[in-house]
Amino acid sequence: MAGIGIEHVTKRFGGVTAVSDLSLEIGDREFVTLLGPSGCGKTTLLRLIAGFMAPDAGVIRVGSTALSTPSGVVPPERRGMGMVFQNYAVWPHKTVYQNVAFGLEVRRVGRAETQTRVARVLEQVNLAGLERRYPSQLSGGQQQRVALARSLVVEPGILLLDEPLSNLDAKLRERMRWELKELQRRTGITFVYVTHDQSEAMALSDRIAVMHAGAIMQVGAPRAVYARPVNKVVADFMGLVNLISGRVVRAGADDGVVAVGGEHPIGAPVPPGAVSGQTVQVAIRPENLRLVPASAADGAGSVPGRVVEVTFLGNLVDCHVTLDDGTRLRIQVDPGQTPEVGQRVGIRFDGRKSSVFG
Repeated sequence: MAGIGIEHVTKRFGGVTAVSDLSLEIGDREFVTLLGPSGCGKTTLLRLIAGFMAPDAGVIRVGSTALSTPSGVVPPERRGMGMVFQNYAVWPHKTVYQNVAFGLEVRRVGRAETQTRVARVLEQVNLAGLERRYPSQLSGGQQQRVALARSLVVEPGILLLDEPLSNLDAKLRERMRWELKELQRRTGITFVYVTHDQSEAMALSDRIAVMHAGAIMQVGAPRAVYARPVNKVVADFMGLVNLISGRVVRAGADDGVVAVGGEHPIGAPVPPGAVSGQTVQVAIRPENLRLVPASAADGAGSVPGRVVEVTFLGNLVDCHVTLDDGTRLRIQVDPGQTPEVGQRVGIRFDGRKSSVFG
């Protein structure tokens, strides 16, 4: 099965543009996640790929074959794709076996082959031995695996998943993430996954496409998108981040300097086009800030402040520190550190792990 090509696709609902001139290439056997907040267009895009609706402009291809254009759409059942929905959509009156076998029966696959393929896919999703149970006799995670098995048994080249883990509790969701990734590695199927959960996207994906207002803001490997967001929207959505107002002292990718927190200079990758005195925002993750003694806040990459909140979270301590100009920062430190509310501290910035936006 070749990859998916999405070329300048637009979809409108009345006066609302859900997807706007969007292009994306998804490689064969790749795990790509469409990530974004509610209403950003990610589910609409997934449904366009599935063939449930036609684009108003653009084309969707698999390999060299155009499957969706404004003038015509190949129906979902003829696309060689499977889809797993958020609410599982398993039939309550059918057993596990009957749910999984249904797609093969529709395709008039013989009984012997159906039994073989159902047994094989139930083994893949760890449901062997539960063939005669009904959905009401299964846990949420088991029902989700039934939905996966039903899609996999027809041997799709592409599997589309619309927030399939959102109804599970935290521990089960974490276990299912691992199972999904392992399943994708074993089968070699191309996965296109929709979620608003950043940690889920980073744990599963080969690449993440961050969406906002019907457009793709950034596409890249999870580590790259997290560490080097292209704008404030991506920085703010991809996990916790501090956005700090500052003033350019010197531009430069390697030796840039920004004054923050009341004219305290810190190193930061300032874009070459920035000019001295320009107002910018510095984005830096809580784990890339360090607490140091107040005496160490000497202006060489450190800024003085006062601890206003401390929360012990087991594997880390979450601190809120207010700078002298009123800016509030969130800092995550080792649980061996014991900052106290009201304590004067210095905050040391790792400029190499920050981003600067105009």
